[in-house]
Amino acid sequence: MVEGERQSSKVMVDRSEGFGERLLGVLLDRAHEMPPQLIAPLVAEEIGRIGGRDVSILLQDYEQLMLTPLPGRGLSVGEPESIDDSPAGMAFLRAMPVEQQQGDGIRMFLPLLDGSDQVGVMAFTLDRVDDDDRRLLRRLAGLVADMIVTKSNYTDQFFRARRREPMSVAAEIQWSLLPPLTMITPQVTVAGILEPAYNIAGDSFDYALNEDILHAAVIDAMGHSLDAAVLATVAIGAYRHARRADIGLAELYMFMDAAIHRQFGPDHFVTAQMMRLDIGTGRLQWVNAGHPPALLIRDRKVIQALDGPGTLPVGFGGDIPQVNEQTLWRGDRVLFFTDGLIEEHEKGGEQFGEERLINFVESARGNSAREMVRSLSHALMRERRGVTTDDATLFLVEWCGGSADHLASVDI
Repeated sequence: MVEGERQSSKVMVDRSEGFGERLLGVLLDRAHEMPPQLIAPLVAEEIGRIGGRDVSILLQDYEQLMLTPLPGRGLSVGEPESIDDSPAGMAFLRAMPVEQQQGDGIRMFLPLLDGSDQVGVMAFTLDRVDDDDRRLLRRLAGLVADMIVTKSNYTDQFFRARRREPMSVAAEIQWSLLPPLTMITPQVTVAGILEPAYNIAGDSFDYALNEDILHAAVIDAMGHSLDAAVLATVAIGAYRHARRADIGLAELYMFMDAAIHRQFGPDHFVTAQMMRLDIGTGRLQWVNAGHPPALLIRDRKVIQALDGPGTLPVGFGGDIPQVNEQTLWRGDRVLFFTDGLIEEHEKGGEQFGEERLINFVESARGNSAREMVRSLSHALMRERRGVTTDDATLFLVEWCGGSADHLASVDI
């Protein structure tokens, strides 16, 4: 395009509020019947209508190290971009738009947020950007993220784009069980990560926010490979079934224990921690069935391990467990983890250990819960020189308290 034509296109581009509503309306009207492979060309066309070009959709890889390009007609497909060291990664980690001045315009990087879980980043170049553009583009990115998540249930396209190496069958099962890795609300945040991402087998976690109660569980099924994944699948299924029946923690443990025992007999077990957090009061309750105690973090310092009476691993027929309690302060974080994190060691060497874990927790980069879990996991992996002979899980809960009622009111 010659300079005169470019100047002309700047004048003709319509970015008014009315145009923005029509543009988003087109996506909404078509979304319910849109085949997955047509999302990319439609997004590229819509961004082109506001003068955008060189459109890329970058998705988070399973190890949370890179943003990988989604192929598709109309999309610009380049090399994967580092989450830790790129403008796209900055937008992803901060969940905020990033603008980069370039010779031919302004490169925009918008986080693709499914609720509060980061799916990836949408990038494109504009000649100029004003506040009306930013408002429209933020809404457009949110709609694109929702479309990608919804359509991912109908296609393998998005899963393939996220993979940077082959994945085991066991890991395939585990990833299909997981809820979103991050949930952020004004009152509570959760963030989890599994490793090794492409070979995880017996570790998993689950959570649900029902009214004012956050329910969560972290499990570690015995064994390795597919046997562990099958055991974990039954454990998570039993946990969800009991949780949705709205029974207490002690009864929930007994239900899971009976389900595992009936299905697999006395030689199989699952270690677990199940918890409930009242997000209005900060009252935390938990049952520990064979896991290391969670760590209570306040002002970035580990102030105590959440010890308390435990019970036998799930499947061993333990007695009715005692429910432990702790009242959190606003801003407190609780880190749950499986034993693979602290028991890992090189051949002939010492275990990684809880003391070193605490040192890493207190020096972890990132302010948000999600950044902390991710940076902690990667730092621990580097410290262990990439050795993971056992699965390892980190699951962090941050309690902020207060109310979210203001989000249910419409102020026009």
